[in-house]
Amino acid sequence: MEQSLFEEVGDALRGMVPTELGSAQLHVRRYGIKLWFGAETSPREHYEAQLIGADAVDDATVLAVEIGFHAEYPRLVDNEKVIAHLAGNEKRWRKIVGHEAVTGPFLGRPDVWRRISETWPDPDLGDPELAVELAARLTDYVAALEPVRRQR
Repeated sequence: MEQSLFEEVGDALRGMVPTELGSAQLHVRRYGIKLWFGAETSPREHYEAQLIGADAVDDATVLAVEIGFHAEYPRLVDNEKVIAHLAGNEKRWRKIVGHEAVTGPFLGRPDVWRRISETWPDPDLGDPELAVELAARLTDYVAALEPVRRQR
């Protein structure tokens, strides 16, 4: 049986995520993957690569991939605190993540959730290198943001 794109991303992440951050937990779905540390179930703060609709990304015509960090608490104020801490330490992580990362409202749920992520419009889902590229980019976010996030 052939692996799904995000199963392949998960396999690649297992070898890429810095071991000094601890044991990474993964939740693979057909249209995405979540990564976090610690608890068995996904916490409100996690890393994610997922397919999203073209309507959420200006340059996309069919679909896009979003890659980055999410704060998904039920209350806006809690999400804003998380993002404010990370934004206050932006110099530490921006040099790794680069300027592609957008800090702001969550794509699809802008009223409450927040993100630091980027989008790739209309990726070639048949590209054999896509899974490794997604895993490498998600690892950039993890390596850059997780040490800063843990200081909060």
